[in-house]
Amino acid sequence: MVNGGPGIAFSGHSRQTAMIMQQFNDSSSVLALLATRKSASAKAMAGPGPTAEQLAEILRIGVRVPDHGKLAPWRFILWEGDARAAFGDVMKARWKVLHPEHGEQTLGFVHGLFLRAPTVLGVVSAAQEHPKIPVWEQQLSAAAVCMNILYAATAMGIGCQWNTDWVVYDAEIAAAMGLKPGEKLAGLIYFGTPTAPLEERPRPDPAALLTRWQAS
Repeated sequence: MVNGGPGIAFSGHSRQTAMIMQQFNDSSSVLALLATRKSASAKAMAGPGPTAEQLAEILRIGVRVPDHGKLAPWRFILWEGDARAAFGDVMKARWKVLHPEHGEQTLGFVHGLFLRAPTVLGVVSAAQEHPKIPVWEQQLSAAAVCMNILYAATAMGIGCQWNTDWVVYDAEIAAAMGLKPGEKLAGLIYFGTPTAPLEERPRPDPAALLTRWQAS
């Protein structure tokens, strides 16, 4: 069942939501999934998230990406359970330093960023200077890992969204996450069960983006 995974039953409003979402994430074939993939919203996720076995499979698929030089220039950080709220304390404290004028409502929102979904995965780009492999190529490989993870989770009927947000770019937050010098967070991937219908957004026309090179 699309977006629900095999064997998952929906009732009431959940069944209606599932029917609406069936136009997306069609897993009947690989091409159908690629053509209809749509992220869920981290703002509209609930449990359950992926099981330990599902997450392990998602990561196994995730790392099957182009990787010039076989450097594996990426790694993962996982937040589940109480770790989400504990890291929320870190983010709240940092936001209070950055924006002392903000009140408790905003601070509460920042604290709850990782509580929006049952599972949050940080994909770390561990690119380093290399005599043959440009750092840019290594960073592109990390982005490919993020995309593979989305495809794998979607194919398994798990709602997912790749986000960045301010925490990805803050040095103090990076240190609290345990990032090493030269490492960057390629993104945060939220996993859970969608609680609202997926909505399409405008897509660019590939033909308008294509230039055919010709010799002068």
